[in-house]
Amino acid sequence: MLNDKDMDAVFQALAHESRRRMLDIVKQEPGIGVGALAGEFDVSRIAVMKHLAVLEDANLIVSEKDGRMRKLYFNAAPIQMIHERWTTEYSAYWAGQMTRLKYLAEARHESETKDKKRGR
Repeated sequence: MLNDKDMDAVFQALAHESRRRMLDIVKQEPGIGVGALAGEFDVSRIAVMKHLAVLEDANLIVSEKDGRMRKLYFNAAPIQMIHERWTTEYSAYWAGQMTRLKYLAEARHESETKDKKRGR
C-alpha cells in the first residue's frame, strides 16, 4: 500500500496536463525514447526532463538505459493502489459500468454530431 507521501507524489504528478499527456504517450508506445517523447511537445527538452523526473519520483514512469538511449515505460501500479484504497469490489464494478456507459454515450454523441455536419 502507498503511504501518504507516495500518494501525494502521484497526485502531484497527475495534476499537470503535460505530464498526463506524457503518460498517455508512454502507455501507447512502451519503450519510447526520451528524445522521441520530447519531440511531441512544444517545450525545451530540459522542461520535458523535469516533467519526467516528477513522473519517475511518483513511480509512474520507469526508465531503462539501452546504450545511449533511455527507454520509458508506464507503471500503472501506483494508480491501481490508490484506486484500491477507496473502492470495494462492489463499487469498482458499478464504477466500471458507469464509465462504460459514459464512453458509449460520448461515442454516440460524437457520431451524431458528425452525421449532422455531413447533412444526414
